[in-house]
Amino acid sequence: MISWLEATDTALFHFVNQSLANPVFDWLMPQLGGHALFIPVLLAAALLLLWRGGRRGRVFVLVLGLAITLADGLLCNTIRDALGRPRPGVALTDTRALLRSSSRGSLPSAHAANWFAATAVVFVFYRRRWRPVAAVATVVAFSRVYNGVHYPGDVLVGAVLGAGAGLATVWLANAVWAGVGRRWFPLWWAKLPSLANPDGPPKDLSASTAAAEADRQWLRLGWWLIAALLLFRLGYIASGTISLSEDEAYQWLWSKHLALSYYSKPPGIALIQFAGTTLWGDTELGVRFCSPVFAAILSLVLLRFLAREVGARQGFWLLLAVTATPLLGAGAVLMTVDPPLVLCWTLAMVMGWRAAQPDGRTHHWLLAGLALGLGFLSKYSAAYQLACWALFFALWPPARAHLRRPGPYLALLLFAACTLPVIIWNAQHDWITATHVASNAALDEQWQPTLRHFGEFVGAEVALLNPVFFVAALWAAAASWRGRRERPLWLYLFCMGMPVFLGHAAYALHSRIHPNWIAPAVLPMFCLMVAYWDARGRAGGRAVASWFGAGMVLGLLAIVVMYDTRLFGKLTGRPLPVALNPMRRVQGWKETAAVVEAAHARLAAEGPPAFILAHHYGLTGLLSFYLPAARGASPPLVYPRSSPTRRNQFDFWPEYRYATNRRGQNALYVQRLGGDQLQPGWFWKWLAGGGVDTAARPPLESPPAVLEREFETVTGLGVFEVKRGNRVLHRLQLFECRHLR
Repeated sequence: MISWLEATDTALFHFVNQSLANPVFDWLMPQLGGHALFIPVLLAAALLLLWRGGRRGRVFVLVLGLAITLADGLLCNTIRDALGRPRPGVALTDTRALLRSSSRGSLPSAHAANWFAATAVVFVFYRRRWRPVAAVATVVAFSRVYNGVHYPGDVLVGAVLGAGAGLATVWLANAVWAGVGRRWFPLWWAKLPSLANPDGPPKDLSASTAAAEADRQWLRLGWWLIAALLLFRLGYIASGTISLSEDEAYQWLWSKHLALSYYSKPPGIALIQFAGTTLWGDTELGVRFCSPVFAAILSLVLLRFLAREVGARQGFWLLLAVTATPLLGAGAVLMTVDPPLVLCWTLAMVMGWRAAQPDGRTHHWLLAGLALGLGFLSKYSAAYQLACWALFFALWPPARAHLRRPGPYLALLLFAACTLPVIIWNAQHDWITATHVASNAALDEQWQPTLRHFGEFVGAEVALLNPVFFVAALWAAAASWRGRRERPLWLYLFCMGMPVFLGHAAYALHSRIHPNWIAPAVLPMFCLMVAYWDARGRAGGRAVASWFGAGMVLGLLAIVVMYDTRLFGKLTGRPLPVALNPMRRVQGWKETAAVVEAAHARLAAEGPPAFILAHHYGLTGLLSFYLPAARGASPPLVYPRSSPTRRNQFDFWPEYRYATNRRGQNALYVQRLGGDQLQPGWFWKWLAGGGVDTAARPPLESPPAVLEREFETVTGLGVFEVKRGNRVLHRLQLFECRHLR
């Protein structure tokens, strides 16, 4: 029976794929298989429905998204991976392949499943418009066979699964809303008792119930959002979609050498990574586990803080704004020193506000001092908050009454105690951190004001803080200054954020400022933004909601593309140029390690034993993490190349030059070629669908002279390209260094 079905399926495939072939279909059917404009048009339609479609349109978009996720992401992928039926383009030699066959299984067809899922959802919500959608779904399903990428049976099964998934999603979403909505969100459930019938009559609630639930349901919605984001971010990290960054891998090595402090940073990041890798092992999840956890804790703190001081609804809007801000979105999945700094800064801000109230207690000051001290153990810039508090005391006379009490001084003492590990370590190492920080800040350079760095700073912050929210936050800060005497909370939030931002903006007239340096200022600025614009909205500002919605759409699109840059090509129909890829620094390092591993194995096979040298401490950390032989190796397998001066933490650990067992051995030297430069006219070439690699290749570099002094011979192996698909992510230049002197 099964063989008869397969023979019939193959015969029908040949009939559609070959017997029905004609020039018109040869042009039309590939367009239906995935035109570059399809997703942009679909996205625009969804945004239009969210904006102008009313309650029915918004519910429809939500349910449709869930239905396609169920049909494609869960059912089709699971069944295809389980059955593993090869595509006709792979199994049949005479296939007319108008589209490239995927390596994934053939049964069922995800295109058919998605379109018939959409047909089923349209049938429920827009009963008069389902027939045109069903006709398009049928033609798309037919095109999958005509294009040679699916059998007729694949699209039939996909259509049945998709239609069933669509109807099941509507029923399941309605059932969940009936239970969860009635219990957790009674006010919204009363307005929308049935998702399947959004325009149905509302339910009546008593005035007492409505008043009691108004704030609580916003808090509950915030809790649901925080939990969903935590699970999503943990799953995203565990999926391996992105590699570690250079700093993450470098600081992962710190966690293997715990100390009171380190060359460039306090000990907090090493302890955090030690805790994460103890729980989850030396994996990307282990390294980054604490980042989404910190983001969840931070969100809970902000939600409760604004709910208490302004309102729960405003607290939820703040969570949405934070979620749609690229800088904060990156901080929720990457484990650098900024996430713990921002968390501690915010905790100190919240406890400091409570302590500064007329009924503030000593324990509030102690908690604020402890949070500030822990922030300093994460990043030295936490000390800026002392200046922020001093400014608030200067501008708000009622708060100065606390200066006659022991609370602020005990907080300072607790903060000072937290600085002791850093002071002790630096006293033992010639105060090397002070020299490094001064060098980073270019304090030894003559003041020469320039707008070039200032323009770079502003441009980077506009992009990373979401253009809409960036303008709204600065506007709120300027406008709230006039009402600082009547609204002490607004003044406090201004003092906790704007001095840091304005200070870095002013210093950008002197030196280049890294965009993440203002990270602790962002959340106080956003709290002030939400409080100010909410007050404007309640006073009659009609455009506030529209601009907030525009900021959310823009920010969420940026976050989605940032988390998976391949989506940029799907959304725009043009792949993102590699030189403009913001996530390039966390992509391709596994493949890079594989290239280095193969070259090292060839060198080691010749004898004597060989080790690996890298041109930069970040690359040293990445190779140490992604090379299986390097993890836990003693002595280390990977070293940074030597330097006459101390440049990083590796200079405090054993070097290959002084390891007696390395004498006479060979080494593979790895250096990454500099950043690609976009060629003139790249934009028009990209817009016209030209080559995806629109960047000029960086020139080759000579090996460092220090290697030629340390080894008897240094031989270039050429340039190796690390690609993802047909796109070059990294270019490596390798050298064989023979016989360490």
